[in-house]
This record gives sequence, C-alpha cells and structure tokens, in this order.
Amino acid sequence: MSGDTHRHFHDELSQVKVRLLTMSGEAEAALGLAVEAVLERDRAKARRVIEGDGVIDTMEVEIEEMCINLLALQQPMARDLRMLTSALKIASDLERVGDHAVNIAQSAERLLDSRPITPEPELVVMARLSREMLSDALEAFIRGDAVAGRDVCRRDDKVDALHRSMFRILLTHMMEDPHIIGAGMELFLVSRNLERVADLATNIGEDVVFLVEGKSIKHQAEVQTPASAAVPE
Repeated sequence: MSGDTHRHFHDELSQVKVRLLTMSGEAEAALGLAVEAVLERDRAKARRVIEGDGVIDTMEVEIEEMCINLLALQQPMARDLRMLTSALKIASDLERVGDHAVNIAQSAERLLDSRPITPEPELVVMARLSREMLSDALEAFIRGDAVAGRDVCRRDDKVDALHRSMFRILLTHMMEDPHIIGAGMELFLVSRNLERVADLATNIGEDVVFLVEGKSIKHQAEVQTPASAAVPE
C-alpha cells in the first residue's frame, strides 16, 4: 500500500473498532435491562429490550459491510487481516448477545403471569459477571491485549459453576413446590442465556489472542500464559 492508502486503511480500521464498541455498549445495555426486567417484574423494560433488538442487528450488518469492503479493496495481510476477520466474528457474537437479551426479556414477560418466585442471588452474580466479561473482552480487543483476553476466558468457569448451582437450587425448589415449576423453568432459562453470554465473551477473548499472537486457543483444556502457569490463582 502507498502511504496515503495505508493511512486511509487504518482510519477505516479505527472506524470498525468504534462501531464494535458502540455495538458492544448496546448489547451490554440490552442485557442489563433484560435482567432488570426479570428482577423487577417490569414489563415495560422487557418490551424495550425486545423492540430495540433491531438496532443491534443493523449494527452487525453495517460492520460486516465495512469489513468485507476493506477485505475486498485493500487485501490486507498478517495482523490487519486477522483484525478484520476477528471483527467479523465479534460482530456476530455481539448480535447473539442481543438475541440472548431478548430471550431473557421474553422470560421476564412470561414470569409476570406466573406465581412470584424470588430469583436466586446466583442469578444476580451471573448477570454481573457476564456483563463484565463482555465489556473486558471488547476492551482487550480494542487494546490488542492478549493477557486480558486470556483472563476473560479463565473467568468463564465461574459463570458455568453458578449456572450449575442455579439448576440444583431451582430443581430443589420445584420438587418442594410443584406450583412454581413454570417460574422455576423460566429462571433456569434466564440462567442458561447468561451462561451463553459468558461463552460469547470467551469467544471474543480467544479472538483477541488470535489477533495478537496469530494462534488459536479454542478448545484447549486451560487458558494461561507461560508466566501465569507457574503461579496458582
């Protein structure tokens, strides 16, 4: 690339990052609002999440078009190529986060017609951890920080453990009182969607490592840097 073309290309890459950050903010906000709808039994908040999902879908399409245009016109190599392919995958993951927020909002609406049941504290913690993982994963991508990407991946185990705990607790409650089976199943679905959001944040963390180091860490038994291997967490 010539000097001007190279500068233009990296300006366009910066715009892709900005759009990803904006999309991430929308997805995180939708997720937070959906969880609030569940905890507060608020139909209006649930409706806002469901009706606002089109905004996130539109952002995914815009980012895809930006990335495909840059791939076709500039034919980037090495890290720039990894940046664009990672951005495409991250946009898809963020769109799926929006879908999970909608699923949670729909559960919130159905819970309004069920016998009241107090959500478990684990659900609140899962929601907080999932949103933090998502935010930290995007920040790691923007900074090109593989260490932070790996850290996000390691935190997924805690959300998985909370999801399993939610299942056991809700199952016990439903066995003790069959009248709350419907509400208990909805809360389990909320927990499942939050667990999936954490998985998507983990995907982004893995993409960050691929971007920075050019290697895939997907499907590995553990995710740790050589320096952290000798130091127990």
